[in-house]
Amino acid sequence: MVATLNKEATHDIVSKGLEALRNLEHRGASGAEVNSGDGAGILTCIPDEFFRSHVAFDLPAQGSYAAGIAFLPRDFAAHSRVEKIAEEEGLSILGWRTLPINPTSLGATALSVMPDFQQIFIASREGFTDLDLDRRAFCFRKRAEHELSIYFPSLSSRTIVYKGMLTTGQLEEFFPDLSHADFRSPLALVHSRFSTNTFPSWPLAHPYRFIAHNGEINTVRGNRNWMAAREALLSSDLIPGEISRLFPIVDPSGSDSASFDEVLELLYLGGRSLPHSILMMIPEAWENHESMPENRRDFYRFHASLMEPWDGPACVTFTDGNQIGAVLDRNGLRPSRFWVTDDGLVILSSEVGVLDIAPEKVIRKGRLQPGRMFLVDIQEGRIIEDDEIKDSLANSAPYSEWLHAGIVRLSELPAREHIIYPHSSVLRRQRAFGYTEEELRVIITPMAKSGAEPIGSMGTDTPLAALSDKPRLLFDYFSQLFAQVTNPPLDAIREELVTSLGGSIGPEHNLLDPGPASCRQISLAFPVIDNDELAKIIHVNADGNHPGFISYVVKGLFPIAEGGEGLRRRIEEIRAEVSQAIDAGARIIVLSDRDGDADNAPIPSLLLTSAVHHHLIREKTRTKVGLVVETGEVREVHHVALLIGYGAAAVNPYLAMETAEDLVLQGVITDVTPEKAVRNLIKALGKGV
Repeated sequence: MVATLNKEATHDIVSKGLEALRNLEHRGASGAEVNSGDGAGILTCIPDEFFRSHVAFDLPAQGSYAAGIAFLPRDFAAHSRVEKIAEEEGLSILGWRTLPINPTSLGATALSVMPDFQQIFIASREGFTDLDLDRRAFCFRKRAEHELSIYFPSLSSRTIVYKGMLTTGQLEEFFPDLSHADFRSPLALVHSRFSTNTFPSWPLAHPYRFIAHNGEINTVRGNRNWMAAREALLSSDLIPGEISRLFPIVDPSGSDSASFDEVLELLYLGGRSLPHSILMMIPEAWENHESMPENRRDFYRFHASLMEPWDGPACVTFTDGNQIGAVLDRNGLRPSRFWVTDDGLVILSSEVGVLDIAPEKVIRKGRLQPGRMFLVDIQEGRIIEDDEIKDSLANSAPYSEWLHAGIVRLSELPAREHIIYPHSSVLRRQRAFGYTEEELRVIITPMAKSGAEPIGSMGTDTPLAALSDKPRLLFDYFSQLFAQVTNPPLDAIREELVTSLGGSIGPEHNLLDPGPASCRQISLAFPVIDNDELAKIIHVNADGNHPGFISYVVKGLFPIAEGGEGLRRRIEEIRAEVSQAIDAGARIIVLSDRDGDADNAPIPSLLLTSAVHHHLIREKTRTKVGLVVETGEVREVHHVALLIGYGAAAVNPYLAMETAEDLVLQGVITDVTPEKAVRNLIKALGKGV
């Protein structure tokens, strides 16, 4: 990013942005043809004077019109439908401009999928301007993109994006607008793309409408699913009309960065500032940060009940045209450095040297630290420091009061009777769930004794589950994604400050209307809970003190005699049963495979959890309940991680815990009590997760 503190839009800023982009060529990539790039682009403020001299129609005052580039199919013939959608949204299309391009340097691959480019200019029929106009442009754009084969890199009264399936050196040549002396801006956000999880395409080049992103969002599948689930609760007084007409908010076919940008846009247009929205999605490490002010911790704690983090190695630069900044993930896994010069130039990039600046002109320089935010306010002409941003946000609402009134801590609920099962019962159920002597000796015993996952050599002589001739658990058919394996490793022992296992169970509320009810949930210190803690959750409202947390237990068993058809039918029955329980007021669903017998076998817990989770997403009721899984199948870290990834808020591996107790009582494990063995097992599973 390149910006000025002088409150003045100049072409020099645009030129410097393009120069920085060319110097970042090594950061991007291309296909087999060196002239078909993974993507390059630039985001600037609206160049009002330039547009007025290059369109054949009158434009209203700056801020009273929105402009953007439309990527259209080459045979696009639905301009009348676009105009009709605009009319329905209270907008007028002032005119279209055929965007000048120069594709001579493009490779065959980029040319073969290149869209037509039309610049569109719109205004409100009712005189709305600035952010109010942008909200209506958002509605128009969403509807047009959902209904027609059209894509808008941006459509805003403040900013505009020029991007494509280009190399860094091709961008300015391809879009001649960028070379014009009247194309002025006080800021420029540029990016050179290296495709990691998706193939290159024109729409997936950066920047997006608000961000450019260096890194990966490894949690993006879960983030997308949760956003789809939250749509049922969304409503806003600021976004006009019935918001459901804009669904889905997140396009599942986009990249992780595209999905991040779509959610950020919703939060911003829904009434939050851009820094506020960013910190909801990429919070700093706060739970184990003992020196952090309590009101700031409460800010993060409150928003954790609204939305899970978008996690992964990430440096995200962002702008709304008034402010421009960057934030680094809590682990600091992407580089980011900034320079400030004596003439008001601010540069932030993945590395120094993107612009040739004389050292004597530099009055400040540094690196963006993990979880910190760097922010330039263009209108005020100053850098807003991280502490000022976060202190202001922490004091913007009574978050501490809301948390005190809403959060129920699991540790504070009344204790329930602890049951120790006889060895014969434990052994019978171990056989039912396919436990092996090797698992007891090599996996469960070390965890119960030491509180740590056992360490072995890297080699494995077991075949892939899909190729094995032995019965395998459903968990064994899942593995990590490429980007997860190749990411920098996290050290949860030496970097305990930036890792957390805390969570919550309970219903969610409207993401766009935060208040005391938003954090009405049960707080968990660990995603793995013991049998006594599960009993607390099941009986949470036994005394009538917590009517908002009615629990309902679902038996996850199916008739053995009916085979696969019986399993399929039983899953459908469970889906219907859960929906009925929610309609009757249940806010915590416990999926349990206890009480199997000779006639009824446990449904694989991962299948059961994901089936219910996705059913409730489709039914638009997922955010009304928390899911807890009570299963005898889980005995490894991988199993817990998968269940959490597929929708469980907490996992109770009851048989693994009863096995740990039994191993102590049978004398296999010595030097620890049964209670300590269970705590060690929970600690080991948690550390592994």
